[in-house]
Amino acid sequence: MSLIRPLSRQTHLIGKKTRYIQRTAASTISTIKPTAPSEADVIKARTYCENLLRHRDATPRRYDTPSFVLQAFVPQSARDAYLAIRAFNVSIATVADSVSNKTVGAMRMEFWREAIAKTFEGSAPREPVTRLLAHALQQVQGHGGRMNQSWFNRVISARDQYLDNRPFPSLASLETYAESTYSTLTYLTLSALPLHSVTADHLASHIGKASGMVAVLRGLPLVAFPSHERHHSNHAGLPRDSFMAERGAGDSRRGTITLPLDVMAEAGLREEDVFREGASAAGLKDAVFAVATRANDHLITAREMLRRIQAGQDAGHDFEHADEHGHTPDIHDDPATTTPPSPASLKRPSRGSTAAAEEVDRAFGILLHALPTSMWLDRLERVDFDVFRPELRRREWLLPWKAYWAFYRRRF
Repeated sequence: MSLIRPLSRQTHLIGKKTRYIQRTAASTISTIKPTAPSEADVIKARTYCENLLRHRDATPRRYDTPSFVLQAFVPQSARDAYLAIRAFNVSIATVADSVSNKTVGAMRMEFWREAIAKTFEGSAPREPVTRLLAHALQQVQGHGGRMNQSWFNRVISARDQYLDNRPFPSLASLETYAESTYSTLTYLTLSALPLHSVTADHLASHIGKASGMVAVLRGLPLVAFPSHERHHSNHAGLPRDSFMAERGAGDSRRGTITLPLDVMAEAGLREEDVFREGASAAGLKDAVFAVATRANDHLITAREMLRRIQAGQDAGHDFEHADEHGHTPDIHDDPATTTPPSPASLKRPSRGSTAAAEEVDRAFGILLHALPTSMWLDRLERVDFDVFRPELRRREWLLPWKAYWAFYRRRF
């Protein structure tokens, strides 16, 4: 049976999507009283989400082991929300790999938009991720907090925009994508504590941008040479690097190169050279280095911010997304009718203030995602920015110990 709907059905779907967007544009914050999932449903949903993050039989792009490990440092009251948010991310991030064409992928994304909307309306679909999210929404509301529905929609829209794995037009557009995905996932988790802090969000923005850019680098070989099975022939015309050797030299299927186009142009890197020569393509290491350097810059900025805040100082620079909807504790209304806060109301705490330091201390377990990002960048540097090296796709066994030590010292 074909998965592609007839044209009339597609037209109906597009119209339905338009009406859906118009109907839900103003509904961004959870103020519902959902029907409580049963305890058995919650346990099953929680187990499903945990397994989705740690699943060892899937390809490296289909699970999120660092998130599974770092859940231990998330407060118990927010752990179900954390698992649901991270499982939601895995579910939509793998849509591109699990569908045969973009039309089917768009349908999957539409399913998630509607599923999130129904969950916030109190009628979550019987899908494990949304069932756990519905339970988490109740927990958050029970602690006097709220989660922002528009942030879920932002993540879906960003993923949908690059559903076909097209290259990023520029390094700035890659940063925007990372902000709309990984940074936004962290904002959601912080709101589940509940914690609405411009300072914590500012740190989360830099960490999320670094994590998102690293995710693109990690996935580059798999997107460039997509494969669902391994072959073992000795085709002489294919790249002779360790990545291709691991995947099978007879695998000639090509994907796309997702590095920013301006970075590729500056490095003199051509997409066709990567397909022909793999890791030895001229300019590839330089392009990877440029993206990795920008990601590391965000981590350096986050570390300096953390040091200053813990010392009772201000962050040292303004939060560029501070005036966006959802980043202040007193904004929970429709963004179309809410007056944006004045710049003066968003200033960092004054020198010597402990309020920001206390907020960051509460958020620290969630901000620990800076650690696996930093560890991967260190490994990338050790292999001379050869993103095809197989050791870059191996699990970091030291992460639990390093995470414990970082959490204890409040340093990442």
